[in-house]
Amino acid sequence: MHNARKATRQRGGKAGLLLVALVALSIAVVGAGCGGSDADGSAGSVALVAYSTPQQAFEEGIIPAFQDTSGGEGSEFSTSFGASGDQRRAVEAGQPADVVDFSLEPDMTSVVEAGLVAKDWNANEHKGIITNSVVVLSARPGNPEGVEGWDDLVSGDVEIITPNPATSGGAKWNVMAAYGAQIAQGKSEKEALEFVAQIFENTSVLDDSARDSLQTFASGKGDVLIGYENEAIQAQEEGVELEYVIPDDTLLIENPAAVTTEASDPETAKAFLDFIWSDEGQQIFADYGYRPVSDSVLAKNSDAFPEVPGLFTIEEFGGWAKVDDEFFDDEKGKVTEILRNQGAPLE
Repeated sequence: MHNARKATRQRGGKAGLLLVALVALSIAVVGAGCGGSDADGSAGSVALVAYSTPQQAFEEGIIPAFQDTSGGEGSEFSTSFGASGDQRRAVEAGQPADVVDFSLEPDMTSVVEAGLVAKDWNANEHKGIITNSVVVLSARPGNPEGVEGWDDLVSGDVEIITPNPATSGGAKWNVMAAYGAQIAQGKSEKEALEFVAQIFENTSVLDDSARDSLQTFASGKGDVLIGYENEAIQAQEEGVELEYVIPDDTLLIENPAAVTTEASDPETAKAFLDFIWSDEGQQIFADYGYRPVSDSVLAKNSDAFPEVPGLFTIEEFGGWAKVDDEFFDDEKGKVTEILRNQGAPLE
């Protein structure tokens, strides 16, 4: 929005003073209606609340690049990162948020139901998804346990690290990847759930978030880390000694984001989200190990992201609304029951 032009010449007497006062008042009113933008036309502030995994991508890549654009020049950011479920609950409890980025759709659905995000948040060509990834298995250098696929996690004495699905969205992706891989191999639903139970029996640490699990693994705990492909790629670049395997059958991870209904500067918040979906924004995420949601950018990065022969999506199990209720409901969820029987923390 352009600022009102200031008067360059004043008329004499009281009438002139009144005119100046009215012009000054009109400038103040126009400025207040610009959604928080500064008087010089630069962008305002954005409070980003996100799950733990993309912290570096945002703080080192996306945010600085957006601030170098005309739409983001002069913008200021505050950021908060943590387990997806915890972040969603914080926003619902009143934590300021202009843009939210969650690990999975049920967290977004919850804030929509709370009136904090518009119901049409997923109406664009990318269905509100800003990043993709796949579930992979990270092992120690040289892969001493010989992990090549899911079955290797339960065939021997392998110590697993994965976060707790009671708090982490990433953990839910991991669980459904393990479950779905069994279904893809022709196993029954009962057998697939028994496999999930074996995974948890072999898990030594259930951290609150995917980022915490990576740190646990990087500290030397465990033989195999179940997690995001982008986390494994970024860890390697940071000097963490690991190698990862993409199972033949694994799950496509889709991470949603949206502008909130209570954004202090909705114009800048929307410009930030649009930048993320631009080719430049998607390439930055690709540089941090995420699979671009843009087909053209993904094609340019095909060497970094090999096709997965048995890639499946959460829609094959009825979508997240059905899956979250059936597997992760606090009381009757099938996975919740497994965790309860094993004495795992449920919050």
